[in-house]
Amino acid sequence: MSTKIPESLKADLPATKWGKVLAATPVVMTVIATLLAGLSNGEMTKAQYSRALAAQQQSKAGDQWGFFQAKRLRSAIQSGTLDVVQITGGDHAIDGAALHAFAATLPDPAAVQDALTLLLAGKLPESAAAPALDPAVKAALDGIEHALPDAELTPLLNAVRPETVTAAIRAAQQHTRDFDTLLQPVVRGGDRLGDAIDAGGSALAPLRRDFAELRLRYSTMRYDAEAGLNRAVANLLEVQVRQSNLTAERHQRRSQRFFYGMLGAQAAVIIATFAMAARKRNLLWSLAATAGLGALSFAAYVFLYL
Repeated sequence: MSTKIPESLKADLPATKWGKVLAATPVVMTVIATLLAGLSNGEMTKAQYSRALAAQQQSKAGDQWGFFQAKRLRSAIQSGTLDVVQITGGDHAIDGAALHAFAATLPDPAAVQDALTLLLAGKLPESAAAPALDPAVKAALDGIEHALPDAELTPLLNAVRPETVTAAIRAAQQHTRDFDTLLQPVVRGGDRLGDAIDAGGSALAPLRRDFAELRLRYSTMRYDAEAGLNRAVANLLEVQVRQSNLTAERHQRRSQRFFYGMLGAQAAVIIATFAMAARKRNLLWSLAATAGLGALSFAAYVFLYL
């Protein structure tokens, strides 16, 4: 976009400050309009990028919610099966001593004995506390959980730095991996004991029933705990998604404002052109002004009706 003023038209302008303004206005306004057009396009590109990023983050959050639901479903299945076993078994008490005695006969029994101790105690291994959340992140999470209206939730999301949310997500994911690592010895020890009991045939039927009940109880607790960890990660990913959407909306608003500014600059070019053409009835300048007004009217039509 460029504007060139004919020399004959320049010569016709008065040699005053007003004449200089008339001569410079179309060129200056054209430069400003071009700058604003570039800024508007740049902001719209950023808005599109943020929308695409939010879509990717929403996919990750969806996967995490899928993990959460799968863990909760597994927990419910294990719990339901445990109820059936306990109801059909009557007041049967688990023979922990017999299980320990059988575990002692296995090769390298220490790991199996440790796992069996936890199973009989009905508790998970002691794990580290969940990472502490930044107060601003916690406030945003609480706002999402309580379904605050956008007018109240937006300031909470804007108060959190994206880097802080990313660090919280990584810490929560690492905590989940650490918990899984902590459970592996119990899982492996329990599997070894279960395989050995199954290999013993009908002679070990009482032990098989007791161990099945222990494993169902442990699995219920395990899946409940893992579901909670996956939910924590999913909630943090939701904060990240909402922040990216807010960033996209901000860039889109800025693009619109720059576009309005560009229209204003182009209108100034047209007005200045009219002022100059009024002093010398130049057909080409009149046609240029008419084209500018047509473009402005078309842009207004698109903005208002499309």
